[in-house]
Amino acid sequence: QVQLVESGGGLVQPGGSLRLSCTASGFTFSSYAMSWYRQAPGKERELVAHITSTGGSTNYADSMKGRFTISRDNARNTVYLQMNSLKPEDTAMYYCNARGTWYAYWGQGTQVTVSS
Repeated sequence: QVQLVESGGGLVQPGGSLRLSCTASGFTFSSYAMSWYRQAPGKERELVAHITSTGGSTNYADSMKGRFTISRDNARNTVYLQMNSLKPEDTAMYYCNARGTWYAYWGQGTQVTVSS
């Protein structure tokens, strides 16, 4: 059974940091590119960051560059998103996505709220 389980979300003040984790099971994690997406209320889901299967290449949405860092540990079947200098506009549900040659999977999401 394929599972992507996100964790690490919560309430944080503006300027604070959070580290999200997404742990995978049920498929060959090291063969899949991984991404983080987010969706704020009333808005479309948007790509936050992407990392290749080996971790050798990463990409970020422009508004996240310099503040967010995506990484992965293939030995632990886990992808991370380090989020620094958080802003109220970063408030959203954050989702983990795995994309392989033929299949793609989604997690259930973890809520991030940035508020004073």
